[in-house]
Amino acid sequence: MQLIKWMTFAGVMAMSVNALAEGGGDRTFERAFSANAKAMEQYAAERGKAAPVVKEYEYGMKLDVVKIVSVVKPQPACSVVPTAMTYEDSQGQLNTLRYSVAGVCRNSGG
Repeated sequence: MQLIKWMTFAGVMAMSVNALAEGGGDRTFERAFSANAKAMEQYAAERGKAAPVVKEYEYGMKLDVVKIVSVVKPQPACSVVPTAMTYEDSQGQLNTLRYSVAGVCRNSGG
């Protein structure tokens, strides 16, 4: 019975690794980003604000962040991964910023 459980676990892990290698991490991010966008639309509606406009971060972009409302958790990976942050600016408007960060590499040996 233990062997069957181990083989099932190994099969699931192999499929997960293949999914990540084939862009599964991007699909995972897009699902999380989409869920976050819906939550931020609801957040905005509850506060009588406009839904946040999504912008791609560009180097040197001036940001006016007064309050961070939400952050899409980056996917664990040994590479650069997408993430997003929704924040309120000094005018009270909601903004969502998509950007890239260094992934948390579980095999860093530290």
